[in-house]
Amino acid sequence: MALLDQLNTDMKVAMKAKDKFKLSVIRMLKSAVQNAEISKGSSLSEEEEIELLARELKQRKESEAEFRQADHSDLADDALAEIAIITEYLPEQLSEEELDAGVKQVIDEVGATSMKDFGKVMQTAVAKFKGQADGNAIQTVAKKYLS
Repeated sequence: MALLDQLNTDMKVAMKAKDKFKLSVIRMLKSAVQNAEISKGSSLSEEEEIELLARELKQRKESEAEFRQADHSDLADDALAEIAIITEYLPEQLSEEELDAGVKQVIDEVGATSMKDFGKVMQTAVAKFKGQADGNAIQTVAKKYLS
């Protein structure tokens, strides 16, 4: 099912359940998808949808960290709730062990031996794990093996 169709279905469910918070997050996601489709001039591919969701997720994670730093726990909690809802639409996230093994495999594939090869490893790994792992997590594992 296309993301937009899934969002429409979930929006109806949230309306019936009178879940205003979830409804607002779904509407925000739907708006982001529609704006991206308008900008592109056609519907988004599955990869583009995942990229859009990952971008929205990253924004919420950054906001949550900033709210915590500024001691706004109520806003940080809202950001965490938004993260949980957005995560429902992304592919299942890789566990630490799976990510570790995957990055190690990428390092072997590209023949990386030092930090000089970090860019090649990151480019390949980010493409391979798009939507399944955060770029910062990939970077941490890659640095662990290359340094």
